[in-house]
Amino acid sequence: MNSYRTRRATVDDRAQLTALWRAAQLPADELDKQFTDFQVAEDESGKLAAAIGLQIEGSDGRIHSESFADFALSDVLRPLLWERLQVVARNHGLFRLWTEESAPWWKKGAGFSIPSDDVLQKFPANFGSAQAPWLALRIREEGADPALLEKEIAMFKEAERLRREKLLFRGRVLRVIGTLISALLLIFALGVLYYVLKNRR
Repeated sequence: MNSYRTRRATVDDRAQLTALWRAAQLPADELDKQFTDFQVAEDESGKLAAAIGLQIEGSDGRIHSESFADFALSDVLRPLLWERLQVVARNHGLFRLWTEESAPWWKKGAGFSIPSDDVLQKFPANFGSAQAPWLALRIREEGADPALLEKEIAMFKEAERLRREKLLFRGRVLRVIGTLISALLLIFALGVLYYVLKNRR
């Protein structure tokens, strides 16, 4: 039994991708312009067995244009490609995935479901019409955005740094003022001493 490896599509895959798209009756010329969106599964000989696209828009991703060299292998290849898609989605910090893929596996195997009206309000317009039969899957809580947390932490550190600098500046000013007062008192004391000594004569 062949083993399969999943990876991102490269320029060298374009001819094989075109063949897969045409066999699946997909718009090959249009998809060729975004071939780097595709993740592929290849067999031991380097022949592409399947491909699927992941279009990224902000914190959302659209899974599209699934194709197989041999559809009989779809049950084997879909889980492999899905695992790869999840890795890519996590690496891009996506919150939600959308798809119009109609195979039952996307609901049963991957956990996609018909989105609620509230979720549809977050649908990216660049993915197409919101009236299409979309399925959606939340893969991460929107409030748990590491990038946002890091930004907030950085802002807090910056505020703390500015506060420390302001305190240090005030401390330096007070030291300078204290030194000036001490110098003035010393000068005054020396003046008094000089006056006293002078009058004794």
